[in-house]
Amino acid sequence: MQQLHTDLLFSVDIEGRETLLYLLFEHQSKVDPTMPLRLLGYISEILSQKFQTNGLPLPPVLPFVFHQGPDAWNVSTAFEDLFDLPEEIATDLLPYLPKFHHALLDLSRFNPVLEEDDVQLKIILQLMKLARERNLVEFFRWLASDFSRQVSDRLLGTLLLYALHADSEIDIEQIFHPVSGNKELETRTMSVAEKLIAKGISQGISQGVTQGVSQGVSKGLWIGKILVMEELLEKPPSGREHLEVMSPSKLEELYQGLHSEYGRRFKRP
Repeated sequence: MQQLHTDLLFSVDIEGRETLLYLLFEHQSKVDPTMPLRLLGYISEILSQKFQTNGLPLPPVLPFVFHQGPDAWNVSTAFEDLFDLPEEIATDLLPYLPKFHHALLDLSRFNPVLEEDDVQLKIILQLMKLARERNLVEFFRWLASDFSRQVSDRLLGTLLLYALHADSEIDIEQIFHPVSGNKELETRTMSVAEKLIAKGISQGISQGVTQGVSQGVSKGLWIGKILVMEELLEKPPSGREHLEVMSPSKLEELYQGLHSEYGRRFKRP
């Protein structure tokens, strides 16, 4: 749910010639009229680094804004529209100014269920749309009714982790209730989330009796997130005893390190 940008480098074959192509993704939770200016800075940084490493020619950088906010994106996607030029001189000046548009996917105006054909992308976009609307229970109900067999265990783990990040107040039982009508998905969800529930949240709640409820639950949440992130990274799980003696701040620090590693491994070239 945080604002972030990620650049992904692809090698594509165009008429027998290998061509490098950057896609620059910006994740927005609110409308920003200065977005073209921000993207210009990111593009310049990417191209400068590429030039220092490989020289010319430069690879194309295509900017893409993913808007998850509640309000419709109602500002221009064109850099040149940031200028207020008198009509009589605009024609003469515009050829000397940077000129580009950014692509835009505005979830406030986009219905993934009806408008997206790729099943995996449909599921991910629907999760992000309903997470913004604080309607994650409805997402898991929809998932159980229509797409349970088309979700890999890896994707299911990612969906659970994102859901818990997106809404810190959601009860884990609220996730299991809508999938309970689909026994296959319920079994798989329990398997994927076993560490998160049995060793994390539930354990934290139990510890809350003797350690203070808020601290116990806080530790349980961090432990659960750590274990799930380790599973996503295919790392050996941390020992329960080792995590239990750590403070919530240390657990959070450990999780943030794992989260950064996940970003480097799966979001970067």
